[in-house]
Amino acid sequence: MVSDSSLAPLPSADRPDVAAALRDALLGASFTADGLLELLGAPAYAALARSETVPALRATRGDSALEVLVRLFLLQQPVLHARVADVLPLEACLEAGWLVRAGAEEVAATVDVRPYGGPDGEDWFIVSDLGCAVGGAGGIGSREEGVVLGVGGASTTLAGITVRTPVGAALDLGTGSGIQALHAARHATRVTATDLNPRALHITALTLALSGAPAADLREGSLFEPVRDDETYDLIVSNPPFVISPGARLTYRDGGMGGDDLCRSLVQQAGERLTEGGFAQFLANWQHVEGEDWQDRLRSWVPRGCDAWIVQREVQDVTQYAELWLRDAGDHRGDPAEYQALYDAWLDEFEARKVKAVGFGWITLRKTAAAEPSVVAEEWPHPVEQPLGDTVAAHFERLDYLREHDDAALLEGHFKLAPEIVQEQVGLPGAEDPEHVVLRQNRGMRRATKVDTVGAGFAGVCDGSLSAGRILDAIAQLMGEDPVLLRDRTPAQIRVLVEQGFLEPA
Repeated sequence: MVSDSSLAPLPSADRPDVAAALRDALLGASFTADGLLELLGAPAYAALARSETVPALRATRGDSALEVLVRLFLLQQPVLHARVADVLPLEACLEAGWLVRAGAEEVAATVDVRPYGGPDGEDWFIVSDLGCAVGGAGGIGSREEGVVLGVGGASTTLAGITVRTPVGAALDLGTGSGIQALHAARHATRVTATDLNPRALHITALTLALSGAPAADLREGSLFEPVRDDETYDLIVSNPPFVISPGARLTYRDGGMGGDDLCRSLVQQAGERLTEGGFAQFLANWQHVEGEDWQDRLRSWVPRGCDAWIVQREVQDVTQYAELWLRDAGDHRGDPAEYQALYDAWLDEFEARKVKAVGFGWITLRKTAAAEPSVVAEEWPHPVEQPLGDTVAAHFERLDYLREHDDAALLEGHFKLAPEIVQEQVGLPGAEDPEHVVLRQNRGMRRATKVDTVGAGFAGVCDGSLSAGRILDAIAQLMGEDPVLLRDRTPAQIRVLVEQGFLEPA
């Protein structure tokens, strides 16, 4: 693969023997997520994730093998080649391009190599361009168009929400440094990874090889262009270049289409690429346009034959949004006049499109044969418990259950209260009855929902032994209510409790 000539040359992706030997050496020196935490301590370890290196520099002034590797690959400091030769297969790493000579007596790394702990304790390594392991408020380490970043908050969010059932074929669109392809390799027989940037594909190959994962089918191109017409997938994931910007300056983040058209196109085209029951999961940004409901806007993106769950996690006004991404590119550290011109360009773009704010969130599609697909678009800015992959899968399973059961069948059904649900009663101190009762989840989405006395009583006795109808009859008898009327008005509340995960079909 051809690398961007304006960026540093990359290690060879055709030397799996060197990658395997380098991996063995890194593991032998405890160059792992756990090893780093033990060496650096929690504050310095957390600072590295914010692109702050001073605490780690202070913690690695010794001469142990691990300290040498941290200085070499994470802090990008030249190290005496005699010391590196004690730790790594030096000549092989020089020959394959992982290291280069820096003066007469030192060597330096050509890429950032960052330990990353897999979900089952795997020791993985994420490769990225030098100084670009993380972005964010500190600004990226390079402003070259083809720069490839490592793992940021968006990457780990997508990895956490992805459904991890065993599948035959998975597709990672816009693979970047390869983190989603690496996760998919654990549970997919075949992984295809695409990117518009050939340098990203090269780095993905390095990430997979250095992590001991199977090679992926790497294809260059935008969105679904590299995918053949006859190819479908059981899982599609994408952390796309979703930033809504006035131009495509940075390949890793700026989509190059107007407004939120890239995210819309990605979602709309995914349906025909999914196998029956397959999932497509994306991170996205979307415009809040004057005179439009954002939920209606997003619902219009959902392709035919797909259920969808759209979760808006955050909303920023246009000034906050512009400032976030100007800082991400490091523009705040440059010429003030240039910064002002760039800021003006962002606001001009939003004004022309009548955009008042931008939403951030997740979009999950599932291919379905149902006559009436379900599309849920909601705002949930509250804390959640990652990983959420099982929670996402369970959401769609509950949809199927509710779709297949009318009210009569629902009353015949048996339910269990989901694990770690607590009840809170809200009211004035000393009052005989609470003003309202809240059920709250301590797992997954961590939802809270108000229920009436019947709903609270119903949920409290659901242990799978009695049908919903029998429970309601008993509640009616206790409350002196007409059991027929109670059976008529309660299924709607039961549906909400099942849909939101408070009750599970037994």
